Amino acid sequence: MSDNMRKVPRRIAQTVLNSLKGGVVPRTGLPYITVGRKNEIEALLRDVDIISEGGASFRFIVGRYGAGKSFLIQAIRNYVMDKGFIVCDADLSPERRLQGTHGQGLATYRELISNLATKTRPEGGALTLILDRWINAVQTDALKETGLTPGDPALAEAVDRKIYDITSQISELVHGFEFAHLLSLYYHAYLDGNDEVKAQVIRWFRGEYTLKREAKEALGVNIIISDDDWYDYLKLFAVFFRLAGYAGMMIMIDELVNIYKIPNSITRQYNYEKMLTMYNDALQGKARYLGIIMGATPQTLEDRRRGIYSYEALKSRLAKGRFSRPGARDMLAPVIRLDPLTPEEMLVLAEKLSDMHAGLYGYEPVLTTEDLSTFIKIEYERVGADQNITPREIIRDFIELLDLLYQQPGMTVAELLASDAFTYTKSEAVSDITDEAFAEFTI
Repeated sequence: MSDNMRKVPRRIAQTVLNSLKGGVVPRTGLPYITVGRKNEIEALLRDVDIISEGGASFRFIVGRYGAGKSFLIQAIRNYVMDKGFIVCDADLSPERRLQGTHGQGLATYRELISNLATKTRPEGGALTLILDRWINAVQTDALKETGLTPGDPALAEAVDRKIYDITSQISELVHGFEFAHLLSLYYHAYLDGNDEVKAQVIRWFRGEYTLKREAKEALGVNIIISDDDWYDYLKLFAVFFRLAGYAGMMIMIDELVNIYKIPNSITRQYNYEKMLTMYNDALQGKARYLGIIMGATPQTLEDRRRGIYSYEALKSRLAKGRFSRPGARDMLAPVIRLDPLTPEEMLVLAEKLSDMHAGLYGYEPVLTTEDLSTFIKIEYERVGADQNITPREIIRDFIELLDLLYQQPGMTVAELLASDAFTYTKSEAVSDITDEAFAEFTI
């Protein structure tokens, strides 16, 4: 068992293996099992640097079901949190879209704000924590700058000035005046210990007020976050988070296929129009400290009748050039197309999972390099595997194999691999995977 696998905490190993066997991407432990995608990750990390310097980025990650879109998005999510970013993510659904006549866009906003996460609160729900941390940071800075002691009236005035400096920078933006007013309300409620006002402000930020009259009575603001303007408030949050000491904000929206599935063509077009607005803002410098990543299938992107390419303004911006091809993708383009993981990369992943499984259940790995190689060959040599096999399917098969071997000590690897469930048709695609190839690709 490799040393790095021995160090995987059992809680994380359990989460990773259970998630992968269930066909979903784990929220934690991804660095232990990440293989391949080096070029894609490097491209997205260049975006991170641009965002932290005040820029913005917009990327589509495109791949078939099970090809690793969600895995890559989660890997970047974890990385940027470690770099001091605020992250929020949401999967679209029939109830959550970018635009809708029944609040579906606002529902997406609410999901994103509910999932606000930081390094110290990676599971989400971090909005209150962020605001309280901001106030504490402002007070600490004022103490250092003035040399005053807590409780001194002059200190409160100094903190008020610093809060004003921050909110005044936000008030210049679209909807920024009301946003800044609410930040100021939250600050004073924090000082006064008024939990009711704090809760009302948080409720407004979460988009939970449905009537302007209600917001006016509770907070003195004449507007509420709506289906039409929710994205404007995400841009405000990105600037505020930067002023509050974070590196920036990364928004991740997956399952764009749910826009593709909308039966009404006009509704689809409205959603694509919202997508175009977000895309243009990022590339034209209208958004700051903000990154947007969206996940889609090739059909969702390229179908010219219902997909993103059915909206000509997006198609003209996103269509791939003449020279990009599998194995030589343009990673600076707005669309990152995921090539399948190679058999060698899957071999490395299988070794990592084997070690993790053994570490979780406390046994010495029983699968040899030859066993791993045979398993990968069998998976890739099935009829139609070159078109249909995905990492998700291979991983689920492999974890099931590990579980069976652990639960049935009398069963041999050869018996399982020779069973009808693992029969295959010979293919030259992976016939050259050898122990030497395994050693070459092990990292």
